[in-house]
Formats: sequence, structure tokens, C-alpha cells
Amino acid sequence: MPMKRIKKNNSSVFARLPLAAAIVALSPLSLAQQAVPRGQLEEVIVTAQKRSESMQDVPISIQALGNQKLTELNVHDFEDFSKMMPSVSVQSFGPGLSLVYMRGVASGGDGNHSGSSPSVGTYLDEQPITTITGALDIHIYDIARVEALAGPQGTLYGASSQAGTIRIITNKPELGEFSAGYGLEGNTVEDGDQGYLGEGYVNLPISDNAAIRLVGWAKHDAGYIDNVGGRRGYRALGVVSENSKYADNDYNDVDTYGGRASLRIDLNDSWTITPTLMGQSQSVNGVFAQDNTLGDRQVMHFSKDGSDDQWYQAGLTIEGRIGNFDLVYAGAYLKRDVEGELDYSDYSFWYNEYFVNSPDYANDYHCYLLFDTANSGYCGNPSQYIQSEDNFEKQSHELRVSSPSDKRLRFVAGLFWQDQFHDIEQRYMVNDIPVSREVTGWPDTVWLTKQERDDQDEAIFGEITYDITEQFSITGGTRFFRTNNDLKGFFGYGLEFPYSGGGGERNCVDEADFNGAPCTVFNKKTDEDDNISKVNLTYHITDDHMVYATWSEGYRAGGLNRRGTLPPYSSDTLTNYELGWKTTWFDNTLSFNGAVFQEEWEDFQFSILGPNGLTEIRNAAQAKINGLEVELNWAATEAFTLSGGFALYDAYLSENYCGFTNSSGSPVTNCAVAEAPEYQELPVTAESKGNITGRYTFNVAGYDAYTQATVVYEGSRESDLRTVERGILGKMDAYTLVDLSTGASWCDDTYSVELYVKNLTDENAETNKYAQCAEGICGAQVYSGVIQPRTVGLRFAQQF
Repeated sequence: MPMKRIKKNNSSVFARLPLAAAIVALSPLSLAQQAVPRGQLEEVIVTAQKRSESMQDVPISIQALGNQKLTELNVHDFEDFSKMMPSVSVQSFGPGLSLVYMRGVASGGDGNHSGSSPSVGTYLDEQPITTITGALDIHIYDIARVEALAGPQGTLYGASSQAGTIRIITNKPELGEFSAGYGLEGNTVEDGDQGYLGEGYVNLPISDNAAIRLVGWAKHDAGYIDNVGGRRGYRALGVVSENSKYADNDYNDVDTYGGRASLRIDLNDSWTITPTLMGQSQSVNGVFAQDNTLGDRQVMHFSKDGSDDQWYQAGLTIEGRIGNFDLVYAGAYLKRDVEGELDYSDYSFWYNEYFVNSPDYANDYHCYLLFDTANSGYCGNPSQYIQSEDNFEKQSHELRVSSPSDKRLRFVAGLFWQDQFHDIEQRYMVNDIPVSREVTGWPDTVWLTKQERDDQDEAIFGEITYDITEQFSITGGTRFFRTNNDLKGFFGYGLEFPYSGGGGERNCVDEADFNGAPCTVFNKKTDEDDNISKVNLTYHITDDHMVYATWSEGYRAGGLNRRGTLPPYSSDTLTNYELGWKTTWFDNTLSFNGAVFQEEWEDFQFSILGPNGLTEIRNAAQAKINGLEVELNWAATEAFTLSGGFALYDAYLSENYCGFTNSSGSPVTNCAVAEAPEYQELPVTAESKGNITGRYTFNVAGYDAYTQATVVYEGSRESDLRTVERGILGKMDAYTLVDLSTGASWCDDTYSVELYVKNLTDENAETNKYAQCAEGICGAQVYSGVIQPRTVGLRFAQQF
């Protein structure tokens, strides 16, 4: 096996990192032979370390898109900005259903309501907005910047920032100045429908020391997936299902409405309070994937698909100064309600095929199982569908203090508390089944999940920096934390259903009604406390050139498995070893930043679909991720700018994944046939990802005009960690996207118009691959999530 690893290294991306690093390190030297450009780069101020600092002075791997860049790139949502950040990978299952990963720290399968927490934290201003099933789908408008902090951020940001943190920073109210603006957009999608967008803001001073900022948007995203008409016959049952009621072209359209209101009050020269209220309503139709047995952008579903996602967040930030110390309080309350429907007929069809072909079961197994044919005398259509309702509540509070940033010895310290509550309801339904096959009190419901989950986090954290010399600094940080996870409720079949599935009414531990469910099947709690740390050394070679070395840790809390035969899963930890640089060249016309790193991911959590489609979380042993990240920005002239970034990753198992644990719950790594052997590539993240954008400005007849081109590349990705399952699902192919735009502004940028094309070559790029149930059963029908086809749009904006 070691020889196999040596062979892999000879051809892997990490084996090429020294060469790649040498090439990019020499790039400023090659540019030095050219004339010094006249344009200059704008300084980007970030708050990644919970202080306002120039991005070039922050000794971490960070990418930031400011307000102007977000506008230039026509960024509207999470997927738009993530493709411009090489360290970020996204598995998108549709609006509000995106799983975010950073630096290749991904085993696949996150996002289940009863499973692992996300490994990447997402913040809106000072408040965390990550929920168990992923981050909020926030419309990007009137945003100051988006920051992506790669690598463990656990000392300052906590449990959901194991692999990194994404921060969305809004524009704040401005005192003493009225301003307003709006944008109108229309677009058309290749082989799809038409979309539109209207958005606007107003900044209103209401006194000398107070102002309010109001923002609103309404958006219609065109559909491009066809639910084609067809029939499906269930062998041996004499049943045929057809979908004429639900068949439709371009059926995955989305309507989004939202707004934000923020108030700023300067109490005096030292204290400011900023309450903010933000909300959004999103109605989603269809699915955002194609059935690969049918062809591009087509599915054949036999029930309604869609969701209604509504949320609001109320936040309060208080900033002040006592003596020389800055104090910040940040609190928030988030409420999110999601109602959904999803076709689940593949589960019915492929289990029927399995039973028909199995000598262990009679051909009328589905009739007996679902329709109780011995008593009812008939067999109906076994096609399943899901109706779900998820209600989230989250509140967080953070209080921190920081010393003056210009002192030789400085610190940031604070307290953090967070509680996340999730009320879960999922009904797996088949129409017209007899009462004997229902969950008691739930008509047509074969399987019911009715649960409550509560996750609490408490922490004390701090970082202290000491300037050993004017050029050399050392930073140390730690976070002491305690987590609690409660999971209780009902899951399973009804009392008379022939099979218990490890839950259901046959396995009640408390006969009392649970939120309308027949009883309580499980009631479990787990908690842990620990600490993580960070050490950073930073050396400023000159005012424009800085190098750093970091050792840091990140963690993700453990939790509970619903299936009684499985132990709780433990927390997983990530240890990061990183060398990086931040450099500016040629009178601030060129910036060249980067980092090389190795990360060790221990006891990482891995999600699978077990029997009956019940999610199980297990701890695998260990993985390693080696990588290089580079970012370049160049103001070549006053008229032409070039920016880009790329990342190379070598992410692999460093021990066997055998698929089971020992009696103490630790993963077993010594087995005859591993489900995923040592050195197997991790899923989801490509070995290489990059982007480049060129923008040229010019004047035409008094108009300030521009043209811009962006190219994004992402390499092929594995769809699953396990060997057999990834063989069934297949790889996600590499792809290249090209976006073009041209436009003009006039009257001192009061008016602007833009014509754009996204996905110029109409790539049918894959974002994920999955089957509706366990790959060994449903793997003959694989779905691929795909991006939006070529989209041509026209945008007009006005500023006041």
C-alpha cells in the first residue's frame, strides 16, 4: 500500500505544488521587466480578526469581494460568489439547500436534520446564520463585502468554523447623508423561461446622530428543468403510475421577496447601537437536478416538488469604548420555517424491483407491506412522496473586549453563547393505504419523523498578540468550549406495520403523545467540553511584504444517532499547519497573496443512508489535506485590471475506513476489505479550482464604458467516499464557465446599464450526484445537480 501512495504522489496535484509555487512566486519578477502601471489597487478593509484591518495586514488566508467587485461580477447569491473563491466548494440542491465546504474538508452527506453540524460557519455581520441543514440563502444586494476565511477559525468563531468561515457584511446606515438607488433586471435562460429582478435601497438621516437604511428586493428565477410526462410500471403488482398531473416544462422556477432595515444611533462619541431586522420569503418549485437516465435537464417525477422557505433575523450590535478598550455586544434571534414536498417514487420503484428479483420475498411484497392485501383484498399504487415541515429557532450572544490595535501588546477576548432549536416533521406518504399500515393518527403516512433537536454552545475565547520587534509578531489564542446536543421524538412505522425498522410504535420508550406523534421512540443527550488553540508567527519583511506561519485547530461537535443499535458519534477535529504570504508590488498596482498548508482531520464524521433510508453518522479514522492557495490582483493600467485565484488540493484518507466502530465507539481501521481504503481521494472537492477576471474601461461619446470577461474552472470531483458507492454514482466532470458583460454609466455614475451573459458556452456542469435511496438499491437511477444554463440579461440602475 505505501508503494501505491508513492505512485499517486507522482501524479497528484500536491506533487506539483513546489513547481506551481515556484512559478507563481516568480510572477512579480517577470512583471518587473514591464513599465510600472499607472492604476492602483483599492485597499480592502476586513474584520476577519474582529478588528478593522487592511486585508494585506491580516496573517490568514482570506479572500474578500467588496461592494464594487460584487456589483461588477453580478453576484446575487451564495453560488455566485462561491465560484469566485477557490477555497470554497458548494453542493447545491436548490435555493436554501446548499452545503458549503472549504479546503477539501468534506466527506459528503452533511445537512441532514439529525446529522452532523456544518463544518463551515456563515455569519451575517456579527451574527451566525448557520442552521443544521445549511446556511440561509441570502440575496446579495447592498452588501459591503463578502469574506471567506480559509482554514480553522475555531478560536474566534467556534464550532461551526472547523474548516473556515464565510462572512457577509452589510452596508450600514450613514449619518448626515441621504442616498438611494435601485436596479432593474430582466433575463432569459437557454431552453428555459424568463426571469426578473428589482432591488433598491434608501439611506435616511433622521437626526444629527441617527440614520436608517432600508433595503428591499423581489426576484423571479426562471425554470430550466423539465418534468417530462411518462409512465412507470411496478412489476408483479399490475400497477402503472403516470405523472400527467405534474408534468411541466421549466418547472423549477423560484420567487424571492425580502428586505432589511437597520438603524444606527450614535449615543455619544464613544457608543453606537445598531439594531437590524432582515427577512426573506422564497417559494421554490421543482428540483434542480437531472435524471441521468433521461438526459440533460429532465426528470420524470410523479408527485409535486417544491418548498416555501420563510425566515427573519433580528440583530442588535452595541459598540463602545471604555478608556482605551473597545467593547462589542452582538446578539441575534433567527426564526426560519420551511415547508416542502418531494417526489420519492424512486424509493418505491427500486425497492419493488429488488423484491421482485429476490428469492427471499414474494412478488407481491409491496402489496402485502403497504396495502395489507390479506385483509384489504386490493393492491394500490405504492409511489411514495414526502411532506416536510422544519421550524428553526436560533439565538446567539457574544460579548468581547479588545485593546488598542496600535499597542505592542494587544488582545481580543470574549464570551459566546448560542442555542439552536429545530422542530422536525417528515411524512413519507403513499395515497390510499389502509389504516393498518398508517402511523396512528397520520393518514396515508407510512413513516413519520417527528423530532426536536437542540444544540447549545458556550465558549470563552481570546487571542493575544505581542510585537517582538517592529517587524516580528507572535499571536496565541485559545477557546474553551462546552457543547450539548439533545435529540428526542418519534421516527418509524405504525404499530401494525410488518416491519419495525429499529423505531416506530413497536419501540416506544414513553407511551405519551409527542407533539402529535404516537409516542416517544428515543430521548438522548450528549455533551462534551474541550479547548482548541492557535499560534501564529508574522514577519513583515517590508511595509508591503509579509510572511506568516500558523498552527491552528478547529472542531465540530459530536451528536446522536437515532438508531438504537448505534453509539453517538464523537466530535471531529482539524489541525492546520500553514505558511502564507501577503505582498504588494509596484506602488500598490499588484498584490500577490497565497498559502501552502497541510491539515489533519481526525475521527471525521461521515453520513450514510442505512436501512429504510435512515441516516447514520459514523466516525471514520483520519484524513489529510495538502494544498496551495494563490490570489493575484493587478491594475495593469488605469483602464485594465486583472484578478484571479486558484487552489490545488490533495485530500485523501490516511487510514482505512472500514464502516464500523469498536465497542468504545472508535473507528476500526484494520479490516480485510475496507469500504474506503487508505489514500482514497475525499469526495466533493476538486483537485484544482480557479478563476480569472479581466476588466477594461474606456470612454465612448462621454459615457464611461467597460467590458469584462470571467473564466471559472473546477476539476472533476468524486461523488462519495466509499469505493462501491462512488463507482455507482460516477464522477462529477470538470467544467469551465465563461461570463461576459459590457455596459456604461453616465452623469457621474448616476445611471448605468449592463448587458451580460452567464455561462456563455452553456455548460451543463454538475454540482452534486445522488440517488434517492441507498446506492445499492436506487443506484440505477442517478441524479446530477446542474447549474443554470446560458443566461442573457439586461440591467439598469440609478443612484440618487
